[in-house]
Amino acid sequence: MDDWRNGGFGLYVHWPFCQAKCPYCDFNSHVTANIDQSRWAAAYRRELQRAGAQLSGRVLNTIFFGGGTPSLMHPDTVASVIETAREIWPFSNDIEISLEANPTSVEAGRFAGYRDAGVNRISMGVQALNDRDLHRLGRMHSVAEAKSAFDVARKCFDRVSFDLIYARQGQSLDSWKSELTEALSMTIDHLSLYQLTIEDGTAFGDRYKRGTLRDLPSDDNAADMYLATQDICDAHGLPAYEVSNHAKPGSESRHNLIYWRYGDYVGIGPGAHGRITMNGVRYGTETHLQPGKWLAAAEAGSGESLRQSLSQDETSAEFLMMGMRLVEGLDMERFHNISGHTLSADRVQHLSELGMITVKDGQLTATHDGRAVLNAVLRELLVE
Repeated sequence: MDDWRNGGFGLYVHWPFCQAKCPYCDFNSHVTANIDQSRWAAAYRRELQRAGAQLSGRVLNTIFFGGGTPSLMHPDTVASVIETAREIWPFSNDIEISLEANPTSVEAGRFAGYRDAGVNRISMGVQALNDRDLHRLGRMHSVAEAKSAFDVARKCFDRVSFDLIYARQGQSLDSWKSELTEALSMTIDHLSLYQLTIEDGTAFGDRYKRGTLRDLPSDDNAADMYLATQDICDAHGLPAYEVSNHAKPGSESRHNLIYWRYGDYVGIGPGAHGRITMNGVRYGTETHLQPGKWLAAAEAGSGESLRQSLSQDETSAEFLMMGMRLVEGLDMERFHNISGHTLSADRVQHLSELGMITVKDGQLTATHDGRAVLNAVLRELLVE
C-alpha cells in the first residue's frame, strides 16, 4: 500500500505561459499578453488545499515549478504556492524547490525574489551556446545573455542546472563536443542534455512534413553525439544518472528522481499530470489543458479533468519504464511486489548476453550500450 514511499512525495506546479512558442516545443505552453497573477495564485492555493485534504499526513520532499516559463511568475505568486504547501504538508529537512527559468536579463532580475520565496534550485533553459542555433530554435536570448543570467543565478542559488539540445540543424559531432565542453567549464553541477526530437503538432513538425526542415544530423550522427556526451561528461565528473541527465554525485534532481523511482506526486496547473496512491490504489491524474478552462474549473472546485485507477499491469509497466532510465536501475523484488510476477528469465538472460543489461544483487540495470537503445530493451522486457 505504501510502495510510493520508495520514491518519495513531490509537488509539480505547471505555469502555462511563455513569451513566445518555441518551434520544437510540444509542452502545454501559451502566449498571452495579460495574466492576473493574484487570480492564478488563488487558484493554485485552492488546488493545493484540495489535494492536501486527500493526502494528509505526508512529508513533502520536493516542489517543481515547470512550464511554460515559470520565471514569468511573480515571486509573490511563487511564495504563495510554497507557503500554502508548507501549511498543508510538513517539509523534509532537505526539501528541494526548483524553478525553470529562461535566461533573459529581465527574468534574471527576479532570481533574488525567487530565492527569498523559498526556491533553492534553478533549472535554466539555455538550449544552445551558439547564437545562430538559438535563433533557429526560436529562443529569445543570446549566448551572452544566457551566461550573464547563469552568473546571476549562481550568486543566488547553490544549485543551478541548465538544459542543452543536441543533434540540431547543421550541427556536427565536433561542434557538439566543443559546445558541451564549454558548458562543462561553467562551474556547472547538473546538465540535462536532450536530443532534438521532431514532434507532431509543433512548428518543426510541420516543417519536417513539408520537407523544409533541412540539415538535421543522421540517426548515426545523433547516436555518435549521444555516445560522445557520455564520455565527455564522465571525464568532467558529471556522469549520467539517467538517460538524459548528468550530475556531480549529490547534485541529482531529487524531484525528477521521484518520477523515475516511481514515487507519488501531485500535479496542479493546466495540463499537469500526477500519480497518487490512496487506500492502496494508485491513480493517474490529469488537469484541463487550456489555461482559461483550468482556471475556471479550479475556482469552481477542481482543476482535474481525469482521475483513473491504474491496473497492476499499467503500474508495473510504468515502474519498469521509469526505473530503467536510471543508471541505478530498478529493484527486481519491488517489481515483483508491484506486478505480481517476475520478468521473463529467458529475455533477461538474452539481453544480458547481448550486453544490454546486467543483474546484480537483485538490481536490474541497463548498461551503457543498453541505455543508448533503451526503447528496444524495454520492448523486449515488456513483451507478454
